[in-house]
Amino acid sequence: MSLSSLSNRERCLLSLFALLLLAAIAGPAIPVSAPAGAPFADEQAWGAVPNAMDVLSNLPFAAIGIWGLRWLRWLDCAHEEALDAAPVQHAGWHQPVNTLDCAWMFFAGLILTALGSAFYHLQPDSVRLAADRAGMAVAFAGLIGFATCERVSARAGWPAAWFTLIGGLLAAAVCHETGNALPWALVQFGGMALVALLSFARPTSGAVGLRLGWVIFFYALAKLFELADHAIFEATHHLISGHSLKHLTAALAALPVLHALQSIGRQTLRHNPGAVTVTA
Repeated sequence: MSLSSLSNRERCLLSLFALLLLAAIAGPAIPVSAPAGAPFADEQAWGAVPNAMDVLSNLPFAAIGIWGLRWLRWLDCAHEEALDAAPVQHAGWHQPVNTLDCAWMFFAGLILTALGSAFYHLQPDSVRLAADRAGMAVAFAGLIGFATCERVSARAGWPAAWFTLIGGLLAAAVCHETGNALPWALVQFGGMALVALLSFARPTSGAVGLRLGWVIFFYALAKLFELADHAIFEATHHLISGHSLKHLTAALAALPVLHALQSIGRQTLRHNPGAVTVTA
């Protein structure tokens, strides 16, 4: 594929990714602001589980990840049933394959995020922090790929997801090995800035209706809770910390993706009324 065959939005996306890559390679090193094992506000243990609330508050990531994967599996089965039942009638009907591929990556990433974050918060250190970030990188990649399919083009979504995935894993490794937090900051904040920019773009033809504004809202709220970790812990008389609320709120950012999948499900049911609706 040549540059001349790219749309204006695809060229802009490619340019932005090139700028982020250049900044990660040539930008000034940013030292890690705090030790990986720095204490969080709530260090209370529940039985044999240390830092219990910061560990258990990751469960919603896993729950929504499993829910999303079940929806995706149902969509695949319903599509196959429709084609088997009436191949001629449904020959021109195609599901948004690239979008769904990115959704598979996103929901798998949520499960990996839950596992990595729980693993880290059990006993925070630099190695476990790298594992935590690796899981997050998978989820970020799926989300950016999905958003790209919605607001740039379907063909650009999957490459965007893989670029983000590889960049995120490398950034997590660089931060662990060298202490330079710049590449990871570009992945995390640059990625969400990209999603915010895409939220202002007109949806592409065939978009399923991912509400990017709500994704940004919940993510930004989660970051505010993280910054107020100790203050919230004290204000709630040690009932819950800002960091635990961060996990719970960040998980809500996945709900707009689930809602978009339900839109695809309604289209599937119109083409295949006999499909069995998935249950949570």
